Amino acid sequence: MKRRFRELSLIFLLFLCIFAVACSNPATTTQESNGSNVPSATVETTPIKNNVLILSTTTSTENSGLLDYILPEFTEDTGYDVKVIAVGTGQALKMGEDGDADVLLVHAKASEEEFIQAGHGMERFDVMYNDFILLGPTEDTLNLKQVAANDIVKAFTLIAEGNKTFVSRGDDSGTHKMELNLWKEGNVQPSGKWYVEAGQGMGAVIQMTNELEGYTLTDRATYLSMMNNLDLQIVVEGDTKLFNQYGVIAVHPGKNDKINADGADAFIKWMLSDKGQQLIGEFGKAEFGQSLFIPNAK
Repeated sequence: MKRRFRELSLIFLLFLCIFAVACSNPATTTQESNGSNVPSATVETTPIKNNVLILSTTTSTENSGLLDYILPEFTEDTGYDVKVIAVGTGQALKMGEDGDADVLLVHAKASEEEFIQAGHGMERFDVMYNDFILLGPTEDTLNLKQVAANDIVKAFTLIAEGNKTFVSRGDDSGTHKMELNLWKEGNVQPSGKWYVEAGQGMGAVIQMTNELEGYTLTDRATYLSMMNNLDLQIVVEGDTKLFNQYGVIAVHPGKNDKINADGADAFIKWMLSDKGQQLIGEFGKAEFGQSLFIPNAK
């Protein structure tokens, strides 16, 4: 009888020990999962739903090297990876109209404002500027550097009258739109063998002009990035008509459910921020001794 009582007592004590251990360690699973005896804190975060941002922009911003300079900083600061599609401004605006891009960086203000008025974009912001220049062969037989040094319309008129080779972007880009306006101001309808419509980006057009020993209108930034490999020179610059303003626009999110409105907003805010503007202003100084784009966000 005593032996039976002792066995029951031992079983009872064992049960009490197991129960005590279980009660003293209620968070065993949690502690093993986080490796700490301190309960895990809940961190409130706003995750990025879509971290890929489609930027449709001009070939000048890509050919000049600007995007390679600033976009890694943007990605580091915001977490958005940028897919760049470099085309003429007209095509970039069409991509926005079709909902195939999230944000635009372009340089044809009148067309940009029409884009906004048509309901394709949210709002347009000035972000930076540079200028257009007229390039010509080192043997400038028209002597434009002397007779039309800062008169671009006169230079265009003389090129047409002399039937000198002129290579046009021919792609509805901002540069092409500017060129067509200048011919119109000079009452010139460009046509004939001397007028070559390339349908190419700025870098390709400059290279073609170099090979043909002709003339072309370009943004200064792209020329400076290529000038060491060219036999071309600046023959006309400084005319106020050659001002080249760039704008940034978020595509209207109502286009489709794939538009990355948050990413577009982050890009615009970053480009207009002190850091974005500083990086734009710094670009080119070390290599060329001058800024290739002048920041002017308001």
